[in-house]
Amino acid sequence: MKRAVVLVIVWAGAARAQSNPAAQAARQWRIAHEHAIVDEFVSLLSIPNIATDRPNIQRNAELIQKMMEKRGIASQLISVSGSNPVVFGEIKTPGATRTIVFYAHYDGQPLDPKEWATPPFEPTLRTGQLEKDGQVIPLPPSGRPFDPEWRLYARSAGDDKASIIAILTAIDAIRAAGVKTNSNLKFAFEGEEEAGSPNLERTLAANRDLFRGDLWLMCDGPVHQTRRPLLAFGARTVVQVNITVYGPSHELHSGHYGNWAPNPALMLAKLLASMKDDNGRVVVDRFYEGIEPLSETEKRALGEAPDVDPALIEEFGLGSTEGAPRKLAELITLPSLNIRGMASSRTGTQASNVIPATATATLDIRLVKGMDPRKTAERVIEHIRKQGFFVVNTLPDRQTRMAHAKVALVEAKGDEPATRTPMDLAISQEVIRTVESVRGPAVKLPNMGGGLPLTSVERPLGARTIVVPIANHDDNQHTFNENLRIQNLWDGIELMAALLVR
Repeated sequence: MKRAVVLVIVWAGAARAQSNPAAQAARQWRIAHEHAIVDEFVSLLSIPNIATDRPNIQRNAELIQKMMEKRGIASQLISVSGSNPVVFGEIKTPGATRTIVFYAHYDGQPLDPKEWATPPFEPTLRTGQLEKDGQVIPLPPSGRPFDPEWRLYARSAGDDKASIIAILTAIDAIRAAGVKTNSNLKFAFEGEEEAGSPNLERTLAANRDLFRGDLWLMCDGPVHQTRRPLLAFGARTVVQVNITVYGPSHELHSGHYGNWAPNPALMLAKLLASMKDDNGRVVVDRFYEGIEPLSETEKRALGEAPDVDPALIEEFGLGSTEGAPRKLAELITLPSLNIRGMASSRTGTQASNVIPATATATLDIRLVKGMDPRKTAERVIEHIRKQGFFVVNTLPDRQTRMAHAKVALVEAKGDEPATRTPMDLAISQEVIRTVESVRGPAVKLPNMGGGLPLTSVERPLGARTIVVPIANHDDNQHTFNENLRIQNLWDGIELMAALLVR
C-alpha cells in the first residue's frame, strides 16, 4: 500500500510537470541526454571534496567553472584570504529588473572510507538502497534509460553536487527549447559549507556588487519524506560545544581502584543526562528564551504538512520518539540539543580493565530565530557549573584538577543567529506557485531542521533566502554510503528549469 501511495504521488507530479513549459522542456531534454547528464555527474563526484583538502577542492572548483564555461556562462573563482573558492557565474537577461541567485555547495562531509560499502569517490550505481539489498550494476549502455529507482552512491551525491548538475542541466534544457528567462541569474557554488561556511560572509561582503541579488535560492537538502517537493523559509544554526571531564591523571586498573577513583565516563554520562528530560525537552535554565513565535501563516503551513511520523518510525526502526505528541514538522521549528558523539578510553575488543583518565563529548545545539548563540552557550555552561563542575576554557593543569572534585573543559563555537523569510511575502508566494506548477502541492516549512549559511548571505547582501532542496530524504546525508535516487535528479532538473525562468 505504501508503494502504491508513493507511485500515485510520483505519477501526479509527472502529469503536472507537463503544464510548466520549462519543466516540460527539461523533461524532454533529460530523456534524450540521460547518459551525458550522469557522466558529467560521475566526473564531478569522482573528485574528493573535503573542505580541508585544498588541492582537490581547487580541482572541484575548476571543473565546475569549466562546466559553466562550456555552457557560455560568464564565470570566475572568488576567494578571500584563507578561503576555498566560491564558483561564481552570471547570465544577464535583457530588460530584467531583478536578480535571482542560485546557491549550492561542492564540498562534502569528512568521512572514513573504511565505513563505506564502496569507495566514496568511485561513484557506484545500485539497483536500489543498499539497506534493501540494492545490487551494484554498471552504468547502462547508451540507448538504455536509467531506472528512476536506481541510486548513485558517492560522497556528495545528495549533499550537494546533485543540485549543481540539476541547475546546469536545466540551463541546457531551456536554452535548447528556446524558453526565455525573466530575471538576471547568478550562481554561487561554495566550497566550505560542510566546514561551517567560515569565510562565506567575508567573501560576499568583499564582493557585494558581484553577488548582489533580490533572492537567493538555497538548493541544498532533502525533499519531504513523502517525496513531495519541499520549501523551507529558514534554517536552524548550530552552536558546537565540546566537553571534557577528568578523572585520574592516568588510566588506573579498574580492579585495584574501582569504587575509589572517580570515573570520568560515568561523570560525563550523568552530566549529559541532566540536560534533557525523558521526553527530549532541554531542561537547561532559560534555554528556550527569546524564540520568535511562528506567524499565523507559518502555523497554517505546519498544520497542512503531511504526517509522516508512523512511516518514519518503521523506516528507521525506532522503538519510540521524543517530543510526543508533537510531530516531526513542528519539532524542527524548535531548538534542540544533540550529542554528536562521546569517547572515553577504548571499547569492544580493544577495551582494557581501566578507569579512564578523561571522557569527552561533542554537542550540537540547533538554534531557531530569536535565540542568541552566545547567550545559549553561556546557559549550557552555567548548567554544567550547577552540576558541580569547575569549568575551565583551557587545558587544566594538575593543580587545578586536584583542587576540584569535578573539572570540565568546555569550548563553545558558533555565533550565527538563525533567520526566516516570511512565507507571505510576494516573492515567497511566487516561489511557492512556481514549485507547485511543477510537481503539485509542496510541503512548506518555516525552517528546515538542518543548517545552511542563510545569515551569512542575508547580512552582507540584504537579500532574502528560500531553501529549495532536491535530494531524497534517505540519502544517508552526512554519513557513510551517501546516495542519490535517480528520480530525484530528474525531478530536480525540472524544478530548477522552472525556477530559472520564473
